[in-house]
Amino acid sequence: MGQFDDSYSQRANLNFIKGAMNRPLLSREEEYELAERWRERGDEKALHQLVGAYTRLVIASAVRFRHYGLPLGDLMQEGSVGLMQAASRFDTGHEVRFSTYATWWIKSAMQDYILRNWSIVRTGTTAAQKSLFFNLRRLRAQIEESPGAGMDDAGRHKVATELGVSLRDVIAMEQRLTAADASLNVAVGMDSDEEAQNFLSDERPNPEDSAITTRDGHKRLVWLAAALAELSPRERSIIHARRLQDDGATLEELGHTLGVSKERVRQLESRALGKLKVSMLRHVEQAQDVILDS
Repeated sequence: MGQFDDSYSQRANLNFIKGAMNRPLLSREEEYELAERWRERGDEKALHQLVGAYTRLVIASAVRFRHYGLPLGDLMQEGSVGLMQAASRFDTGHEVRFSTYATWWIKSAMQDYILRNWSIVRTGTTAAQKSLFFNLRRLRAQIEESPGAGMDDAGRHKVATELGVSLRDVIAMEQRLTAADASLNVAVGMDSDEEAQNFLSDERPNPEDSAITTRDGHKRLVWLAAALAELSPRERSIIHARRLQDDGATLEELGHTLGVSKERVRQLESRALGKLKVSMLRHVEQAQDVILDS
């Protein structure tokens, strides 16, 4: 049983396993008949009979995933959800056995559960990372079984190549699998009341700096608006297009729009920036208080 199962859960799991193993298997024809009765007529009795016959698949998958340290009962419950999803989606027209189809859904449900609960830190988000999480132990064991071989950089490169991930992903996942979650509230020593979180530095600006930055930013916006108002309409349009857009226009594009050469646009832009600088410097005591891209 899973390492977190208590005695009550263990008895419940054993009863569930015994009941599943006592149910008879179905033939292909019986599977198809039950699946069609459920899908076409909503026959819940047929659904229970179909699902009950293959609950043993849930148990087999749960046993294979038990080394991740999660309760066996929870794994079987998640696998049962996957089995129900398989029953609701099974199409007899594909001419495949229900057991084959259901195995994928059961495995997928359990893997999603493991990824959500194995650690408080989200472990895998992409398909490649999920594949790495569930295959790294197996591949590492194969490599370490070879004479004179170990999980060195060559072994990690082999894993990365086989699973189609980067070497960095392999190293990061290896570290995640070998390190347990640790609380930030744990004491740093046996005789200390200090917690680990007390030694973590906060890289963010303090409230005073944030308030100053917000206030100064607002002032600069007001000064810039006043300075722009002193420009001619053409100079203002050039500054807006070149400097105040995320994807600024090129000199050639503006020249085509304004009907002048790109060199003339450059001259107008340079003159407008000079005017802006003079205008904004009137509001400050030190030139470094204003950031201008000239």
